Amino acid sequence: GLRWDLVVIDEAHRLRNVYKPSNVIANTLKLALAEAPKLLLTATPLQNSLLELFGLVSFVDERTFGDLKSFREQFANLSDRAAFDTLKARLRPLCFRTLRREVLPFVRFTERRAILEQFTPEDDEDQLYQLVSEYLRRDNLQALPARQRSLMTLVLRKLLASSSFAIAGSLDALIRRLRAKLRQAEPPEPLEAELDEEYEALDETAEEWPAEEGVEAEPLSEASRAAIEQEIADLEQFRALALSIKENAKGKALLVALERAFAEAQRLGAARKAIIFTESRRTQEYLVRVLSDSPFRDGLALFNGSNTDEGSRRIYAEWLARHAGTDQVTGSKTADMRSALVDYFREQGQIMIATEAGAEGINLQFCSLVVNYDLPWNPQRIEQRIGRCHRYGQQHDVVVVNFLNRKNEADQRVFELLAEKFQLFE
Repeated sequence: GLRWDLVVIDEAHRLRNVYKPSNVIANTLKLALAEAPKLLLTATPLQNSLLELFGLVSFVDERTFGDLKSFREQFANLSDRAAFDTLKARLRPLCFRTLRREVLPFVRFTERRAILEQFTPEDDEDQLYQLVSEYLRRDNLQALPARQRSLMTLVLRKLLASSSFAIAGSLDALIRRLRAKLRQAEPPEPLEAELDEEYEALDETAEEWPAEEGVEAEPLSEASRAAIEQEIADLEQFRALALSIKENAKGKALLVALERAFAEAQRLGAARKAIIFTESRRTQEYLVRVLSDSPFRDGLALFNGSNTDEGSRRIYAEWLARHAGTDQVTGSKTADMRSALVDYFREQGQIMIATEAGAEGINLQFCSLVVNYDLPWNPQRIEQRIGRCHRYGQQHDVVVVNFLNRKNEADQRVFELLAEKFQLFE
């Protein structure tokens, strides 16, 4: 193989789970680069567990901590001062942390300003929320795989808070699974593969969420058949309600929030450009419909993991024609599609609607308005979103818009934690 003088890996937090054998990409890279000196760069090194630190360090040097078992034994309790000091001492030669305040003399960072837009769901939306929430709290759920119940419950709650359109698609997937179960057939694909279509942050969310012990499925008795049939009937009722809802209160609140936020951006002298983040593709489609019927209809672009919609294909074709024969075209469709969409947004777009997949690795210093249509519950992911715009080269204060459902206590609690504990938005 090649002999590298130095390997520099950006967005290196993607390697943090290398200590899990199931993480094939990270382990393949670790093996291939075992002999090379490495420099890992990341702005978001840890998510939830100290073992991720073990993972990143082992990628650079296997000898620092020895094996996983001894690392666990030594550093399980960091409230023990001696263990804490040992950990710091071991990290010192390997790990360098540059704080924002250390670079302020050399790099100008603008401020962040938060705008909160509150909304109250209509009665039918509220009813849907209550029904699905109660369903997710039942003791025995046939539709969710036992070993992923808490993860799948979390994802369904996120989709429920995102839009009625997002949850309708997921209810469909659950109904299909239960029908297959009645036929005693394997479902056509695992639930996570179906929900991945709806909720692009599924992989990241699964990494943040510990796996559960599964319970063996029992053969279908008459009682279980009856339970499944009842659950299908309930889900069909929820889906019918979701499909009957044509407008969402949060969608209307978005139009009000954009008015306010664009006025604030204008006051700060910034361009009329906004990036709107959602966690669901169906919500993304709904937002296109809402914005297409509004004063904000011009210069809309979508950004997600596949970018197969008509608008993206057209932007891509025009970009390819314009750059044919130059080295801007890399030949990787994924990379070129991303470049085409970012160039369009910079040069003529007004609003980009992006999913989590769009949040990583693109630079939007020319945009200073970030709208969190849905909020991830993980502060690191929000930081990454805002960091697309609030970064080196940003000339203006960045305005961050968040929504708060007056009737959703979970949403309110999460927002309070993110706003107060992390002061994320300021």
